[in-house]
Amino acid sequence: MNDAPDHALDEVLRALRLRGGVFVEAEFGEPWCVLSQVGPEDCAEFTPLPREVIAYHFVCEGSMRLQVDGASAAIELRAGDLAILPRNHRHRLGSDLAAPPLPVEELEHRAGGHGVLQLVHPGQRVGARFFCGYLGHDNVNDPLLTALPQVLHLHLGDPASAQWVESSLRFAAQPGGSQHGLTPSVLSRLAELLFADAVRQYLVARPEGGQGWLAGLRDAKVGRALALLHGERQRAWTTEELARLVGASRSAFAERFTALVGEPPMRYLAQQRMRLAAERLRETDEPIARIAEVAGYESEPAFHRAFKRAFHESPAAWRRRQTGVPSLAP
Repeated sequence: MNDAPDHALDEVLRALRLRGGVFVEAEFGEPWCVLSQVGPEDCAEFTPLPREVIAYHFVCEGSMRLQVDGASAAIELRAGDLAILPRNHRHRLGSDLAAPPLPVEELEHRAGGHGVLQLVHPGQRVGARFFCGYLGHDNVNDPLLTALPQVLHLHLGDPASAQWVESSLRFAAQPGGSQHGLTPSVLSRLAELLFADAVRQYLVARPEGGQGWLAGLRDAKVGRALALLHGERQRAWTTEELARLVGASRSAFAERFTALVGEPPMRYLAQQRMRLAAERLRETDEPIARIAEVAGYESEPAFHRAFKRAFHESPAAWRRRQTGVPSLAP
């Protein structure tokens, strides 16, 4: 990708505010098959629990297959491979995906540090050893995650890089991990960087042209506009100013943006502002007037009207329902 789409992706990822961890280290002998999907209990280290989850599996040794429910084909994974499920689809993992899934309660469980569970199934032959982790976030129907495929497959071709990732996951997930400088926050950052790399590789591999949000991200002018909008959602943007900054006429830019992203620039911005406002209402006790200002609204009444159109209730009522805590401001 050229610099503009790459910068746009950085801004979009920053706005997601991903936070993650590792919850399982598994070692399975063949033959084996398990059903997998990250659940709320796997994200217990975060309060409140994330509303949405990106699941991932990193293969340390051996090989295995992954197939999303309803998909016609499976993905082959080998040592150094990372499989990411942007929308946390239920899936099968194993050496033989047609075999009956192993009941989890029959597997050998070993307690690990920081809530990491170690699962062991000896089997008849050497199988696979891998980590299962997640990235949590609160962005329902995020345009990037909605546009990505069910599975992203990233191969760390350099054995040294693969070994470093494995060591990082292991140390960060153990009680002594902080002694190595690999705290849970560093682990989140590592997983975020791997996710970003997988998305970049997917975008590079996509054919040129087409429509949709990802096509907009790759377009030099529309991608630059997306970076600007996500980087400064509170700014009083106009279509004219965006067009000027990306080096296009207003009409040509608006037409191109709408054709690729699926909606005009200002409507897209309004949705991103509502997403930001909802995030602040849920995660902070800031006064609603301050949240309206941060979200880019010139007046609190204008913000109330826009929020009610989007969520069908007032900001205060929505906050109370989401948090169970009375709002500090009406």
